[in-house]
Amino acid sequence: MAIRENILTSATARDQYIQGVKLLKNEFPGPTTANLGIAGPSRPVSTYDLFVVWHHVAMTTFTPPNQGDRNAAHRGPVFLPWHRFMLLQLEMNLQRVLGNDTTFGLPYWDWAQDGELAPARQGRAAIWGRSYMGGSGAPVATGPFAFNSVDPDSWRVRITASVNGQLIQVNRGLRRQLGAPVQGLPGPNRLPRKAHTAVALNQPVYDVAPWKTSSDGFRNLIEGWQDDPGIPPPSLHNRVHVFIGGDMSPSTSPNDPVFYLNHCNVDRVWESWMRPAPGGHGRVYAPAQSEPASLKGHRLNDTLNSLLSGSTTPAEMLDVSELYTYDSLTV
Repeated sequence: MAIRENILTSATARDQYIQGVKLLKNEFPGPTTANLGIAGPSRPVSTYDLFVVWHHVAMTTFTPPNQGDRNAAHRGPVFLPWHRFMLLQLEMNLQRVLGNDTTFGLPYWDWAQDGELAPARQGRAAIWGRSYMGGSGAPVATGPFAFNSVDPDSWRVRITASVNGQLIQVNRGLRRQLGAPVQGLPGPNRLPRKAHTAVALNQPVYDVAPWKTSSDGFRNLIEGWQDDPGIPPPSLHNRVHVFIGGDMSPSTSPNDPVFYLNHCNVDRVWESWMRPAPGGHGRVYAPAQSEPASLKGHRLNDTLNSLLSGSTTPAEMLDVSELYTYDSLTV
């Protein structure tokens, strides 16, 4: 069984993750940009970039089509089970290219721990070191995902979203703007803190009507839309995306390998919330299947709306203890 570890305390998990994502970035299983309807010359699409496309399609698929808030993976109850399924698929692919090592688990980045640092230090935390994820830049010039214009094997963003929300082909380095000021966002641009995570963990219900960004409950707080007095918006998951900026901002945010470290930690917080009482709230989910069909794709037994989910439902994502565990649920 896989054990998911803190990337800052397990050098083995860190090194395997970096090795694995590079292998997937350079593996081409068959699909081309033409197959996926992406304009330009027909080029092979790597296994890693298929995940980028998958996430973009989910963000631009609205359920139902006539509403503009919830999409197939965000802004509604399915946010957590959908991304849990995505993480599992990436984890299994990493295990495969790492020699079918079923003990390998996706590492997580405990961003709330780094959020305890002074804002000026957060962009220089260990996670941004040369041995970890590398730092800021356009392109990023340090670490394992640095861009080198004369090295075709250096990390390259090949598919991204245009300003019009369409997938386009590019050939450039990864971009980050760690902690950079964001127009309309009160400064400083900083990571969430442990106190913010505690507010989410104390929510007694998973989600409630209207099942959107205005809902009360744990899901909306951990996703980062709810305006709670204890957490300045954007919060938690959303705040991490905003803090990193660059390629973590659009629908193609999995272009940055930090995406999975962020979501693995979000999944860890959810797992902590689902612990049995008194430490948690149990493996409960809402909305139930009896809720209106207008919530299709987000109800307990609906099929996840995605390219790769098959018949998987949110109910099947509530207990994955036979597949992986975390080294710690202290969040």
